[in-house]
Amino acid sequence: MTSWQELLIDLAVIAIFVGGIAQFRTPIGARRGNLTAALAFAIALALLVYRNTIGDTAVVVVAFLLGGGVGYVVSARVDMTRIPALVAFQNGAGGGAACLVSFVELTREGAELAAVNQVFGYVGLVVGGATLAGSIVAGGKLAGWFRQRPTALPAHNLLLFVLLAGGAALAVLAGPAGESAATLPVAGVAAASLALGALFAVRVGGADMPVLISFLNTFSGLAAAFVGVALGNQMLIAAGAMVGSSGFILTMVMARAMNRRVGSILVGSQLAEGAPVAPAESEPAADPSPAQAAENAPAPVFDDPAVRARRALAGATSVIIVPGYGMAVAQAQGEVATLASKLEAGGKLVRFAVHPVAGRMPGHMHVLLAEAEVEYDKLFEMDDINDDFATTDVAIIVGACDVVNPAAITVEGTPISGMPILRAHEAGAVIVCNLDEKPGYSGVPNPLYDDPDTILMLGDAKETVPQLWGRNGG
Repeated sequence: MTSWQELLIDLAVIAIFVGGIAQFRTPIGARRGNLTAALAFAIALALLVYRNTIGDTAVVVVAFLLGGGVGYVVSARVDMTRIPALVAFQNGAGGGAACLVSFVELTREGAELAAVNQVFGYVGLVVGGATLAGSIVAGGKLAGWFRQRPTALPAHNLLLFVLLAGGAALAVLAGPAGESAATLPVAGVAAASLALGALFAVRVGGADMPVLISFLNTFSGLAAAFVGVALGNQMLIAAGAMVGSSGFILTMVMARAMNRRVGSILVGSQLAEGAPVAPAESEPAADPSPAQAAENAPAPVFDDPAVRARRALAGATSVIIVPGYGMAVAQAQGEVATLASKLEAGGKLVRFAVHPVAGRMPGHMHVLLAEAEVEYDKLFEMDDINDDFATTDVAIIVGACDVVNPAAITVEGTPISGMPILRAHEAGAVIVCNLDEKPGYSGVPNPLYDDPDTILMLGDAKETVPQLWGRNGG
């Protein structure tokens, strides 16, 4: 087979991969896109085996079956609350693979790498190792294994610089271009990259985690692309570059949705603690007379929250539902989809407002609602629906806090100050189906809970949401 024929085949495989990614615009299309991209990877793997001599085929087959089996079992057992942590670990696996391939190629006996290939090999080693360790830290935070708030060490930036400079020095000591590198210095570079990634990720936390996840996705793609350059593999370069660029675009979208700079997130500037929400000051009123007090006293309210909520929904013509991570924890997406269907059957306009950083990873709520078979055209991004809250009769919040917290636009000095929010507080009435009144992931108290127009349906959303249409609630 000539080099031109091989190039044309490679371009065809790359085109299939691009076609898979192009289908990721909707949840339904994403399912086909995943299968299309998987087909491209399978063809690429087959070509790799065909074009190269494998010393021990049995080892490759066993490793393939073992890795595939573990991946299938883990993915089948993970529920939607753990998907963000799984995504983080998958990013880490990609980085770890790039790190291992770079290590083997750099230290392989008899290797004759050109200077540019060797440089990219080291870059792939460092980026891959950093992605692996950073993803382990991120996944551990999301899974609750590590402290979830940001952690900054004394002279944190200096430590990062020392690790990076130390890795570069070890790479120089490993040997000149064109020869196999010494194993021990290369191992030192790998160790430094692992420490670099862990130290980098540990100071990101709280509401910034979705940005970190998409940023690590960028790194995993870049690591693969760098290794592709080191190996001279066009398909690996193309696939890695596409993953890296798409991850970078997503990172910028996430940061813009939070009205923050990516750099400020990654250097840990979000370490400020949440400031208390102070009530508005007003002049003290004179004490009323007993007669005035009796006349002006509000009528006693005996309705429980479920009754008030159903009454508000009964008189509504338009409803906006805001899902959040609590919906994933409660596994209440099915109940939310049923509620939407029942409201629509009653002639009401029902839409879903999805904040870009709702959940613990980009697109988390879209995946959940797609699983519950909510039609994609009913899901609206923040910029497309925010102005409609003011003319909406009822906003229903299910497991969301930070993304609807008015403190983000009224209180300075908190981790979410300046972050654009879904303006659910502007709706005629607000129904909150959250577990409790505690602050969200950022730790900032939510004044929406104290609003007189807010109806608190506290408890497990899987139990409280059905009460909105009367099930288990009278």
